[in-house]
Amino acid sequence: MPKPPVLRDTRDRLIKSARFLFWERGFAGTSMADLLGHAQVNSGSFYHFFESKEALLRAVLETYVDALRPMVVDPAFATTHDPLARIFAILAGYRERILQTGCTYGCPLGRLALEIDPENRPAHRLIAENFRGWIGAVRECVDQLQPRLPAGTDPEALATYVLAVMEGGVMISRSYGSVEPFDRAVAQMHQHFKLLLRPVRRPRVKRAGK
Repeated sequence: MPKPPVLRDTRDRLIKSARFLFWERGFAGTSMADLLGHAQVNSGSFYHFFESKEALLRAVLETYVDALRPMVVDPAFATTHDPLARIFAILAGYRERILQTGCTYGCPLGRLALEIDPENRPAHRLIAENFRGWIGAVRECVDQLQPRLPAGTDPEALATYVLAVMEGGVMISRSYGSVEPFDRAVAQMHQHFKLLLRPVRRPRVKRAGK
């Protein structure tokens, strides 16, 4: 039986508040009082839905898994059919977030991956699932480029490399207070793909009489 609208709204508010506060202040830096105040709910309502702050964290991470395609990948892919351009369209979306936040943007998953205790395996499994989804989207593009890549190229490793460049570029840009480090990293990735990809051979057209 579906939950009544009021209950769904309360749970959604808690998740949305946690998603924002964990990104802004970090998981450890967000207190229960912060969560309850931001979501405007009482502790009884919180414990009706979640047994702990860690359980709420897992719910937040599940929303990132669900939102990856519709919020990050699909809008980027909709801009072009070219597989290489699609990879850089995803990166351009992060560049836009850096600029929109005055270079204070930090990837929420990257932050949580560094902050959450390694022994919290349920949370890290969900973080890894998010990363695998991101890598998988880029892998789709890399697979389409495979005929032009050098023999022996590991497509999974190349897609993972793209994620590493994005995460590192976002982190350094936040520290510098400038989008320039992100731009330099992405420009170097452009060069990397340029060196990897063989030019497309076009069939020679025979001239009449020859």
